[in-house]
Amino acid sequence: MAEPLKHFFDARLLASLADEIGRAHPGLDRRRFVADGLRGLDALELLARGEHLAQVLQRHLPSDYERAVRVLIDSLPAERAPSEGLPAMAPFRYLPHVCYVARFGLDHFEASMLAQYELTQRFSAESSIRPFLIRYPEATYERLVLWASDANVHVRRLVSEGTRPRLPWAQRLRDFQREPGPVLALLERLKDDPERYVQRSVANNLNDIAKDHPDRVVELCGRWRDSAGEGRRWIIQHALRSLVKQGNPGALALIGAGSRPKVSLRAVEVAPARPRLGRQVAVSFELASTGRTAQDLLVDYAVHFVKANGTRRPKVFKLKRLSLPARGSVRLQARLSFVDLTTRKHYRGRHAIDLLVNGVRFALCEFEVA
Repeated sequence: MAEPLKHFFDARLLASLADEIGRAHPGLDRRRFVADGLRGLDALELLARGEHLAQVLQRHLPSDYERAVRVLIDSLPAERAPSEGLPAMAPFRYLPHVCYVARFGLDHFEASMLAQYELTQRFSAESSIRPFLIRYPEATYERLVLWASDANVHVRRLVSEGTRPRLPWAQRLRDFQREPGPVLALLERLKDDPERYVQRSVANNLNDIAKDHPDRVVELCGRWRDSAGEGRRWIIQHALRSLVKQGNPGALALIGAGSRPKVSLRAVEVAPARPRLGRQVAVSFELASTGRTAQDLLVDYAVHFVKANGTRRPKVFKLKRLSLPARGSVRLQARLSFVDLTTRKHYRGRHAIDLLVNGVRFALCEFEVA
């Protein structure tokens, strides 16, 4: 079993941070810094560890915030490349630093903006920028406008990632949820960014906005599609993914899957016929055309999982994009896992699967999970 992510912050890492910070701040008592950081650490989850260590930084750095944040900046190594192949958790060593800026730097706008500009090139300031967007909406927004054309890819990504209204594990930006116009204006500046690292962030931001304003995102993607290069086409496809799963007609039309399918289902098989918790099940079927011309089809499926209270709730999974010839057929298979995850627990009971073809729902099968 994989070790919990929170264990990334351990004695060895704290000693490494103490050495790093101590080179920029010779007055640091490295032994006391590590001991203070370890006190109570075991009881905390990952993000809480970042907050805890931010308070440790506050106790061991100079009391003047602007001097302290200068120490943190001077202690940083060279920036990382987006694809340099670091271990997945490696940049998280600077989670305490961004937590420190967010918690103690709100009264020091310029010093904190400089710190986040540097920190985002080593980790990400997507969470720490948000309190500044709330406290100083105009000044922070103006800074993001400038950063949207910065030469550094991490800084440009911060513009889109830091303004996501529904960024996971972070404070919601309620004003942007209600009115996403300012965010859309920033994304306009990034829509042709050459780096996939930024493109993915732009698409994720649009996917967030689509949960509250689907029509505006469909309209924007329609405009962006005109004269779109490869990168912008990728953004559009990725940005519309949730709307496509929901069968939004405008989103389906934009990706070329908007026509009503002329198909039937046959030869449905569930193996094993009575699956068990903790195991997998394969559901296969034949998708047959009833039309006289070829059809471009986007095929997804919705599993109606049984919940703890006995009700069922659907979760949509992607299956296949295909071209089905006139009167032709294709055999497809979906594999489902009933192994518990951190994000989903499974329960015994009667489950159902619907097929979604170009957003149109077809009942596929039901089976009992023992």
